[in-house]
Amino acid sequence: MEESKDDIIMRYVSTLLAVKDVNRSKRFYQELFDQEVTMDFGRNVTFSGGFCIQQDFNWLADFPKDSIKERSHNMELYFEVDDFDAFIDKLSSFENINYLHQPKMHEWKQRVVRIYDPDYHIIEIGESMAVIAARYLKQGYSVEETAKIIQHPIEFVKSVAKGSMS
Repeated sequence: MEESKDDIIMRYVSTLLAVKDVNRSKRFYQELFDQEVTMDFGRNVTFSGGFCIQQDFNWLADFPKDSIKERSHNMELYFEVDDFDAFIDKLSSFENINYLHQPKMHEWKQRVVRIYDPDYHIIEIGESMAVIAARYLKQGYSVEETAKIIQHPIEFVKSVAKGSMS
């Protein structure tokens, strides 16, 4: 049977980060971000978060090694945590963390910190927006007031309110 263009199914699979030392990066993501290795091919490792790291990316993609840029500042991996303070404590226990910036609060009341991984990819760690919404609701703010404060849709805050009441 002949396949047409309409039969092609496309799906997103993963983000791949080029790294110099796959073992160092693997430890970094396992220890700091609690990522479990789902596949390990030596130079390529896939994590439970749905991203991969690749040593010798230039070999894989067939381009000159010296064309790999560090600190490109044009993308980041984003993680959320329910207990931001506990994560900051955990982060401070790691040696040689390179910060893009220290913890700060955005106008939508989310606390975030941005760091570099060992190969200078940016990683943002933010306090869970659901946790923030629940905090304002628990303080007695209405769904509408909370949505305005955290700059999120009312539907999002309603879903948090329903989840926190069950």
